[in-house]
Amino acid sequence: MSEQVAETPGEKVVVQMYVIIVALAGVMGFVLGAIRPADLEPALFGVVALPPTPFGVALYGMITVGIGLGVLLGLVVYVSRRTDDTGGRRNPE
Repeated sequence: MSEQVAETPGEKVVVQMYVIIVALAGVMGFVLGAIRPADLEPALFGVVALPPTPFGVALYGMITVGIGLGVLLGLVVYVSRRTDDTGGRRNPE
């Protein structure tokens, strides 16, 4: 008897991890904004000033982490699609 094992595509797992990490950055930003440190002044990319409220800091965290990881993820996808799957070995035919 052989059992069929459902496989999850790699891209789906990576996207799920990406969403979880961005959501976690938002939660941590909300917590940090709720604590309200004295010198908290979030500025999105040093240009757009955000309010030091829990929602402003959560938005700051989600956008910065989302864009930072998104760029890295995009580079990984680009390189993985342009790389040979055989690992440099030739298939004998």
